[in-house]
Amino acid sequence: MDPLVFRDNLKSTTLCFLFSENDRKILLAFKKRGFGAGKWNGSGGKVESNESVEEAARRECLEETGLDPVSLENRGFLEFRFPDKPEWDQRCSVFVGREWLGELTETEEMRPVWWDVESIPFDFMWDDDRIWLPELLAGQRVQYRFTFDSDGKMLEHAVISDS
Repeated sequence: MDPLVFRDNLKSTTLCFLFSENDRKILLAFKKRGFGAGKWNGSGGKVESNESVEEAARRECLEETGLDPVSLENRGFLEFRFPDKPEWDQRCSVFVGREWLGELTETEEMRPVWWDVESIPFDFMWDDDRIWLPELLAGQRVQYRFTFDSDGKMLEHAVISDS
C-alpha cells in the first residue's frame, strides 16, 4: 500500500494555537500523559460526534489550558498516517486564535506555557512541526500529509494540493 494513500474515514482531530503580544508569543502545552506524552504541542484532540471541528478546538483548548478562545481562524489541516498503528491515523484541523477568556491553568494532561516565537522548543516537539509550524507563524495556510513509524519518527511528508 502506498503510504501516502489515506482511508477516507480518518479520525477527525484538532490543534489550536493561541497568539499574544502581536503574535510574538505562542501558547504551547507540554503533554504529560497519553498520545504524544513528553512533547510540546498546541492544545487539541478528538472531535466528538455532536460537535464541529471548531467547537472541538475550543473545547479542547479550554479543557487543556483554561483558556476559551473567543474566535478561531481555520488555517488548514494536517493528515497523519501511522502504517504500523492505523488506529492513530487522523486528519487534524489547525486553528489559531488571538482572543480568549479565562486564566491559564495547568491540568492533569497538559502544562501550558507562553513561548516566544523565536524560542519554540522544536527539539521537544513532533518532527513534523519543524516543517509546517513556521508557515503557520508566517500567516500561511497549511496542508500536509505525514507518515510516522510506531515510535513517532517521521518517515515522509508531502504537501496536499487544493486541486
